[in-house]
Order: sequence, then structure tokens, then C-alpha cells
Amino acid sequence: MENPTEENQLNIELPEEMAEGHYVNLALIAHSPSEFVMDFIRILPGLPKAKVKSRVVMTPDHAYRLMQALQENILKYEEAFGPIMKEGDASGFQFPMNYNGPIGEA
Repeated sequence: MENPTEENQLNIELPEEMAEGHYVNLALIAHSPSEFVMDFIRILPGLPKAKVKSRVVMTPDHAYRLMQALQENILKYEEAFGPIMKEGDASGFQFPMNYNGPIGEA
């Protein structure tokens, strides 16, 4: 009899060109009845433009599971390293004064 964990194992490949990742400091999220669209953006101080570094599109049920996974990992992070600074805290992120775009809900 086969081991059930081997039967359901998923091999995930991380291509070398993606392994480095992209630094982002803003996420804009939009949705329709059938999908969530998340744009991950890097804003640089003093520059009037910001670039979308990645766009992820997923179904509402996958977006919900992502939210749950993020909540679980944030709790684990805070247990290990202490509370994360929130927007408006002494060292929390503040949007640039000249930022005229939509404010993300991330």
C-alpha cells in the first residue's frame, strides 16, 4: 500500500529568475464577482512614478485562503519577534504627501 502523504505530494518548482523576488511596499487590491486582482508595487521616495512589480489574479476562495494563511503567519511572526508596527505608529509607514493614487486595502 502506498503512503498517502507520498500520493498527495506536490512538487513546487521555483525558477532561478523568480527566486530573488521583488521588494514591494504597496499593494492595491480590486475584485469582481469572480476574481481578486492584487498589484504589488514599489514606491521610491522622491519619484513621481511607481512600478507594478507583480500582478496576481485569483479566485475569491483562494483569496480567502491567502488571507487566512497571512493571518496565521503574522501571529506566528509576532509571537517570535514582537508586534508589527501599524500604519500611524511612530515608525509605521506613511503615504507620501504627493501620493494621489488609490490607497490599497492591504
